[in-house]
This record gives sequence, structure tokens and C-alpha cells, in this order.
Amino acid sequence: MDDRQRYDRATASLEPPFAILDLAALRANAESMVRRAAGKPIRVATKSIRSRPLLDQVLAIDGFQGLLAFTLPEALWLASQGCTDIVVAYPTADRQALAELAADATAARQITVTVDSAEHLAYMDHALAGVRPRHEIKLCLDIDAGFVTLGGRFRAGALRSPVRDTAQAAELAADIAKRPGYRLTGLLAYEAQIAGVGDAPPSALYGRAVRLMQTLSARELVLRRGRIVNAVRQVADLEFVNGGGTGSIERTVREKAVTEVAAGSGLFHPRLFDFYRGFTGRPAAMFALPVVRRPAPGTVTVLGGGYIASGPAGHGRVPQPYLPAGLRYSPDEGAGEVQTPLTGQAAEDLRIGDRVWFRHAKAGELCERFDTLHLVDGDTVVGTAPTYRGEGMTFL
Repeated sequence: MDDRQRYDRATASLEPPFAILDLAALRANAESMVRRAAGKPIRVATKSIRSRPLLDQVLAIDGFQGLLAFTLPEALWLASQGCTDIVVAYPTADRQALAELAADATAARQITVTVDSAEHLAYMDHALAGVRPRHEIKLCLDIDAGFVTLGGRFRAGALRSPVRDTAQAAELAADIAKRPGYRLTGLLAYEAQIAGVGDAPPSALYGRAVRLMQTLSARELVLRRGRIVNAVRQVADLEFVNGGGTGSIERTVREKAVTEVAAGSGLFHPRLFDFYRGFTGRPAAMFALPVVRRPAPGTVTVLGGGYIASGPAGHGRVPQPYLPAGLRYSPDEGAGEVQTPLTGQAAEDLRIGDRVWFRHAKAGELCERFDTLHLVDGDTVVGTAPTYRGEGMTFL
């Protein structure tokens, strides 16, 4: 029985649109990620999962430890539900959430907030001026892990922290050390240009350029990150140094300065992670849409489908028509808000009410569209897991 038959049989009683998670694929992906991490713990990126029960399941697997959240309100909610060791990967300007953190001893013990400038510290001081009692807030210093060359004329990597060199990092760490009520416990450096950019894209020429950039970037970063960590450790007792992502696990863990890696997308293995040479995952999360029209020979129309992923606009951000194989978008309509025409030989065999299975381009954003993930094992739905949305929680 092929995957399409399995999924159709397992979900025969469900009415699409709905989303599923293939548990066997999830387990295989998790095991692969742990092997690639070679003994260093993997901190789970919650933005890639966005389902609290699934986060619990992943953290129960040996090799996964701690959470990397995307907002402070999310981290506070997770802590209130019993989650521990939560690092907020992005700075916050949420005064109410900061006050809640500082006033809650349990949350303050479990949550670490990321900063990358003295301006963040001043903002937090102002936001917390009237909080009594005020508990110590743990901080993580975010540094720029992007690749810059040609005198600054070329840059690859996410535009994150302004802290790039050893002197800047040491100065900010010293500033934190002098301020009462804060403690620097971690350092974060996310090399998006390696972890989040596939090195085996469809274009061979572009692939060679990507691999060259990643090789040069990794060579530069291992030295710079190591020097920054050594300098910061002179003024702070760091509990963790976090780096990497799904696409760079095996490369990042080789760095002595890095104590853990962050990853999450690899568990679901969305479409954007098909283009890496170093690992192969199994698609685990997908969604089904019903065929509702047959407007012309060789064409069917499904309900909905415009679940576009974030990032630069382009074909690579639309969901992939996955099963049955051989479907493609109409160039005039693409993935639509309320309907999506699909063409191709496979459309000839589809009838009203049949399912078309799609893979989202990115991981966790799928869960912002659905309140439930139906858990499939073999050809059976064995349970459900609410997404953040399903628990009535939205954080962005």
C-alpha cells in the first residue's frame, strides 16, 4: 500500500480540509536528527512545531532537551503548562509579558530572554521599574552569524543581531554583568545561510554557489564564534551556547564552542528541506484538500490552498501538491484563497470528493491554519494533537 492509499484509508471518516502527522515519519526524522547531533542536545524550535502535546512527545526522546520559543508570551504560557528550560529566540518589546516574567519566580527560573543591544536592557529597565517583587531575569546574548565578504558588499544570512565581533559581544556582556536583576546565561548564533538554505537546489550552478558560500561561511564562523564565546565567558558563566538548525546539525556540533543545536523543522520535514545533500528526511506533516470542481479536461479544482509560507515571495513558498504525484498549479491562479486549480495527467483520474495531499513549504506555519493534527500510524488515525490555534493560543 502506497502513502496515498494509507492516508486516504486512515482518514476516510474525516472531511477535508484537515492536517495529519505521520508518526512513523516523525520518529524516523527525530532519530536521524539525534544521530546527526552526535551526542550534543537538540533544543526544539517551537515555531516549527506549534503543538504542545507534540513538543512533549519530542522532548521525551533521548537527545532532545529544552525549547527555543519565538515570543515571550508563548514562553510564559508554555512555562505555565509545565514546560521547562525555555529560551526565547527573539528579543521582546512586550512590557506586559516582561512584567509577568519578572513577577513570577517559577517563570523566571525556566525562561531565558534574548537581547542584542544595550537598548534592549534600557527598555527592560523601564518596563520593569514598578514590578515588585522583581525576580532575576536570565538573558541570552544573540550574535550575528551571517556571512559577510567583499568588504561588506555581499552578505548571506538573516538580519538579526548587530553584535558581530568579539569586542561588541564582550562589551554587552560586561554591561549586563553590571546591571542588577539580570544574569547572562546563554549565547545564541543562528547561521541561517547554512542551516536554512538547501545546498542541493534544482539549479546545479546555483547549488555550487551555495556550497561555496556555506563552506566559506562555516570556516569564518567557527573562528569568530569561538573567539566570542571565549570572551563572553570571561565575564559570564554561560550555561549554553546555541547554534545551527535542521540543515546544519552535523556541521555545527563539530564546533567545540557550541554546546547545543537548535532544530525543529526536520521533525516535520517540509518541502524546503528536500534540497540538502547531507540528510534525507521523510515528509511527516501534510494537509488534505477536497476536489470540488472539474472545470476542464486535465484540470481539477480543490477547496482553499493558499497557505503561503513566510519569506521572500516566490514559487518556493507555495505548498507542494504532493499526492497524487504529477499535479501542478495553474500559472494564472496559483494557490488560491478559496480555490486552487491543479493540472496534469493525475487530474484525469480525480473525481469530486477525492483528496489531494499537500506539503507546506515550511514547518510550523501549517499549524496556524489548522486547530488539530490527526496522528496517523500505518493506515490508522491513532489520536489527535491540538495545535496552538486549537488551544486558543496565537502569539504572532
